[in-house]
Amino acid sequence: MKDYYRTLGVERSASAEDIKRAYRRAASRHHPDKGGDTQQFQEIEEAYRVLSDPAQRQQYDNPGIKININGGGFQHTPFDFDTIFEMFGTRMHPRNQQAQRNQRLSIWIELEDVARGGTKVLSIATHQGATNIEINVPQGIQDNENVRYPGLAPGGFDLVVNFRVRPHSRWHRDDLNLYTERSLDFWQLILGTELVVRDIQDREISLTVPPRTRPGTMLRARARGLSRLGHNPGDLMVRLQATMPEHIPDEIIEILQKT
Repeated sequence: MKDYYRTLGVERSASAEDIKRAYRRAASRHHPDKGGDTQQFQEIEEAYRVLSDPAQRQQYDNPGIKININGGGFQHTPFDFDTIFEMFGTRMHPRNQQAQRNQRLSIWIELEDVARGGTKVLSIATHQGATNIEINVPQGIQDNENVRYPGLAPGGFDLVVNFRVRPHSRWHRDDLNLYTERSLDFWQLILGTELVVRDIQDREISLTVPPRTRPGTMLRARARGLSRLGHNPGDLMVRLQATMPEHIPDEIIEILQKT
């Protein structure tokens, strides 16, 4: 069995936050866009997908526990609660019985799904076989947030979905704000320029870089981050980094030496 803890470089007792930080470091270091190994990056993704989900991590740490894994990236183990309580000769209050019959599951979505919202089709296992259910993904949903869908579970019970949002290789999220980085050569920072970026929904944004801008400066595009019903839209923040041009004319060097 693969050692997912070793893949991420954490102890087996690592907290969820420790695992998330380790994943971000490893994913950034081995991302194929940065020259990393694709297979190693996929192993890092697989390790994080398992260890960041409480149900999958429990199954991984305790192989004897059986959890049915169904399509769509969610976990569900069906129980016949009537049979269970009959075995123990007990009766359940109708309200508690309703709560127990509610279907709970966890699904993984991308940050682009958070930005766009929209629908997803889930496949849920029942005693009669699998059934497909379409749910709405709320815009701006937070990682590990639960959403209740009344009456959508089999039998007319409520469906409670726990949304997990995968970390993004390009965007860092802080509530509804999104952060990213762009590199400019130092002439552009010294002289100023117009910087064209695209937001998470691939919409073009033009930002002005003033003359004498320092490396590390943050540019803000207001209301171009994530949106959520009942909240002000988040901002898009672009941190500027400096790069050295490949060729610097001798004349420029001489001028700089005289200043």
